[in-house]
Amino acid sequence: MSPLHRPGITPAIRRRAHQLVLVLYIFAVLGCAAMVIGPALNDRTINNNPGRALATVVDVGTLRTSVEYQGDDGRLHSPKTGLLYPSDLGEGQRVWVTYAKDNYDLAKVEGRKWTLSLIPALSTLAVASAIAAGLWWLVSRWPATQAAKAPTIRTTVR
Repeated sequence: MSPLHRPGITPAIRRRAHQLVLVLYIFAVLGCAAMVIGPALNDRTINNNPGRALATVVDVGTLRTSVEYQGDDGRLHSPKTGLLYPSDLGEGQRVWVTYAKDNYDLAKVEGRKWTLSLIPALSTLAVASAIAAGLWWLVSRWPATQAAKAPTIRTTVR
C-alpha cells in the first residue's frame, strides 16, 4: 500500500453505518418494550377471567417451568409454554396459580405481576444503549478516506 494512501471510509459510508447502528438500536428498544408489553397483556387476559388452582411443578428447565393443575372444568392442564413468572420454584413444589379460564395455557404464579419484567427489560436496554453508543463512537472515529495525491508536475509553456 502506498504511503500516500490511508484506508478509511467515505462520508456516505459513515452515514450509512450510523443509520445501521440507529436501526439496530431501534430494534433493541422495540424488543425491550415487547418484554414489558407482552407480560402486561397476559396479565390483563388472566385478570379479565381468572381462575385459581393449586399446581404442582413438574419440571424446571432453562427455558420454561412446567406445572400441572386442575382447572375449573375438572381436567388436568399443563401450559404448553410453561408458567409465567416462574422464578425460585423447584421440581415437586406446589404453588397457587392464577389462570385465564378461557385459555388454560395462560397461567402465572399467584401474586406475581407483569412488573417483574421491568428489571430485565431495563437492564437489556442499558446494555443495548451502551453497545449502540460504542458502535456510534467507533463509526464516528473511523478515519476518513484520503485520496492518494499525485505528484505535481510543473511544465512551462514557451
